[in-house]
Amino acid sequence: MTQPNAFPAPQTRYPLTLPDGQVHEQTVFLRAALDHPNIEAGDYSYCTDFDTAPALAQRLAPYLYPGAPEHLRIGRFCALAHGVRFITASAMHPMQGLSSYPFRIFSGMDLAPYVQEAGAHGDTVVGHDVWLGYEARVMPGVTIGNGAIVASCAVVSRDVPPYAVVAGNPARVVRLRFAPEVVARLQKLAWWHWPVAAIMAALPAIEAGDVAALERSAP
Repeated sequence: MTQPNAFPAPQTRYPLTLPDGQVHEQTVFLRAALDHPNIEAGDYSYCTDFDTAPALAQRLAPYLYPGAPEHLRIGRFCALAHGVRFITASAMHPMQGLSSYPFRIFSGMDLAPYVQEAGAHGDTVVGHDVWLGYEARVMPGVTIGNGAIVASCAVVSRDVPPYAVVAGNPARVVRLRFAPEVVARLQKLAWWHWPVAAIMAALPAIEAGDVAALERSAP
């Protein structure tokens, strides 16, 4: 069994070492790799992206600029596959008037109306223990609940319930991973906030899907 002290620290940039001893530089812990004032990433959340260009924040959220009215918040123990993109609110064109064309950008006018409209969409929030599949797209102001799975190439344009599996464009709930009463117990346990040593000690219960054993392991 893997020992708790073998788990990499959350500040580790490259947490994955391959069997041949090479460090896998396409896999990074987000907290260590991101430096953007509008992006927050929780401990142990990671991204595997085969584009090795250094601008990870720009790839993940290409329209989110420092000082934008919205934020991207990612919880702990999330997994982001290659090509995941967050289309945050600042990507939006004006839609309150008769045209969506951004005249003010090209004319040097005050952009405050655009900023105000973008801010109304709110933050994009990813809960804890969320898996975002290959080339998934998350639209502005969406909240993805804890334990959710987003299928490859899904376009998430509305909130996702905890422990739901969503797929398609627009993404729709395919199924819930567990019965509602189990989801409630997992939400209450919130194991993602436990110390990593306690999580690793409870790994057999997590891997076996044994909620009762996980409850008994709670620190």
